[in-house]
Amino acid sequence: MISNREAVTAAIIAAKVSKGIKWCDVANTIGLSKEWTTAACLGQMALDKEQAATVGELFGLSDEAIAWLQITPYKGSLPTEVPTDPLIYRWYELVNVYGMTIKELIHEEFGDGIMSAIDFSMDIQREPNPNGDRVNVVLSGKFLPYKTY
Repeated sequence: MISNREAVTAAIIAAKVSKGIKWCDVANTIGLSKEWTTAACLGQMALDKEQAATVGELFGLSDEAIAWLQITPYKGSLPTEVPTDPLIYRWYELVNVYGMTIKELIHEEFGDGIMSAIDFSMDIQREPNPNGDRVNVVLSGKFLPYKTY
């Protein structure tokens, strides 16, 4: 019996490694972006019935695991308050260093509000560069102004 979504995530990662599956191949199979698909397979998004069945087939998951893929997850997956994984820590550092700048520039351009992580898209691409390839990340979220009442 599966008792939580983390067990399904672990099974997906184990199958991904053993079968040599790439996230972009999973995304192409279900017809969604590699970024959203990866987040879903890692337990941060709920799949619909058809998507869950497809993911289940790709990774050889049980019917019970496929059911777990359709449950709205508890979002937020960092195991510690300050991340220790070097790549994730650099994102944490980026927000610590540039967070106020991002906030100020968004407020200057749009007013008082936030960028949605619900009405949101992300694109991660390799950008060739003679000085060493670069990671190009584009985050696009709908602006949600604070309301007065």
